[in-house]
Amino acid sequence: MWALKAGSRPPWVGLAAAVWVQIASGNAYSFPLYSHSLKSVLGLSQQQLTILGVANDFGENVGILPGIASNKYPPWVVLLVGVVASFFGYGVIWLAVTQTVHNMPYWVLWLALVVATNSSAWLGTAVLVTNMRNFPLSRGTVAGILKGYVGLSAAVFTEVYTMVLKGSASALLLFFTLGIPVICFSLMYYIRPCTPASEADPSETAYFLFTQGASIVLAVFLLTTTILKDFLTLNNALSYTFIGIMVVLLMAPLAIPVKMTLFPSNKKLNPPAGAADNATVTDPLLTQPIPEPNVKNLNDDDDDDESELDVLLAVGEGAVKIKKKRRPRRGEDFTFREAIVKADFWLLWFVYFLGVGSGVTVLNNLAQIGVSLGFNDTTTLLSLFSFCNFLGRLGGGVVSEYFVRLKTIPRTFLTTVTQIIMVMTYLLYASALNGTLYVATALLGICYGVQFGVMIPTSSELFGLKNFGLIFNFMGLGNPIGALLFSGMLAGYVYDTEEAKQGGPTCMGPSCFRLTFFVLAGVCSLSAVLSLILTIRIRPVYQMLYAGGSFRLPQSAGHKS
Repeated sequence: MWALKAGSRPPWVGLAAAVWVQIASGNAYSFPLYSHSLKSVLGLSQQQLTILGVANDFGENVGILPGIASNKYPPWVVLLVGVVASFFGYGVIWLAVTQTVHNMPYWVLWLALVVATNSSAWLGTAVLVTNMRNFPLSRGTVAGILKGYVGLSAAVFTEVYTMVLKGSASALLLFFTLGIPVICFSLMYYIRPCTPASEADPSETAYFLFTQGASIVLAVFLLTTTILKDFLTLNNALSYTFIGIMVVLLMAPLAIPVKMTLFPSNKKLNPPAGAADNATVTDPLLTQPIPEPNVKNLNDDDDDDESELDVLLAVGEGAVKIKKKRRPRRGEDFTFREAIVKADFWLLWFVYFLGVGSGVTVLNNLAQIGVSLGFNDTTTLLSLFSFCNFLGRLGGGVVSEYFVRLKTIPRTFLTTVTQIIMVMTYLLYASALNGTLYVATALLGICYGVQFGVMIPTSSELFGLKNFGLIFNFMGLGNPIGALLFSGMLAGYVYDTEEAKQGGPTCMGPSCFRLTFFVLAGVCSLSAVLSLILTIRIRPVYQMLYAGGSFRLPQSAGHKS
């Protein structure tokens, strides 16, 4: 049991704290920053390094346990598990890279990387589930903001890596080992369930716009400083000044609860029916309470298998005949078992699996792709991908929110469009034309980010918030499975084969990844078709949920998940 924090300010304090935890949870995106050290210090082949990349993705995205825990325990417990995983996982990798422990077995390193990056799943699930429940009427916006900051994490860590740690992979791993626990322990108290508003607050729009604007300014700043360091020699004073500005921009969302404290609004929003101030709850539901069966609502659902009149007293028998619980409809709260038997669940899963699985293959091999095409400094490529990934995540939430509210067009329509662009992007990579590497990386970063910004609110809208943590984490399994198939088994094999043909220590030229890009283009073509089918199927759901131009919490009368 845990208490809901009442008031309009605590959710925004939690959102500001969540920004920092989300940056910390993006530690898995920094794998390219130290992967070269793993390869050189430990003498790994490209395929062995690629399999470590799969471990990276596997740990980051296997969130079934965090999803279950988020329904049973308060957020601080989920965060604590993430802190412990980060400390021990990255600690072991640091021991290996610094040669503190010599000849560490490959399987130990693989498991350590899984544990280390699994901290991302625990940290991310805690803040995402908590904030989606605290802001149930703005799911797409909140998901876009939080996932956007995760997308920026690689650029943030690149900034720290180059300007503070001077390009030391071992120092970065030590920073993850000690820094992530410090950040999360400091903010753990503020990430907590709050009493959500039952009606839209006009001021929320301005607050969300401010947060989005602050994140965009941060993204532009990070990209600008990354480019500057390639053309200018930055002294320590200037480097630390840039880091200080970055920290201030990361703290920008805190201005909202500060403003609410200094200039409180007189408007009082009504909490959801049945939610009292500081009410102690045993189930973190945000939907309206389910009404007891009565004569008025007995005949609401014409397609129920049995008549609602079965709930009436059996006259002359002295007993009550209980109607069999009806199955939930899309838009209501599903249990995990109820969700996985739905065709829309698996359509959404395969769309995400094919889209993100192909994108993460490029991300995991981005450094090697750059080197094979003659770009030795790949930190700029990584920062560009991170910046555009952020834009895609933030934009995926914002743009899809616009379409669902104004046109009741499902968010997955945006997935269809971006995956068509991804097909063309993979063909652009395969062409290896001069000047196209940065363009292709930017396009892929945006489209890759959109997949996250769309999947998360879509799964909550189709299957409800009650078991959202478990459902969206199961969707997330598409990422590591895609990485295993397309990165570990395909890209690594193709690269090593070409490297053996060339007879050198490193594969050079377009042929190192060309076949991989052709396969990824075909994979994304299939995904775009499935996404279009899903969009057509769920259009009626969105017409129901957003009929009035804003999200309506569905009334699941007679059903309890």
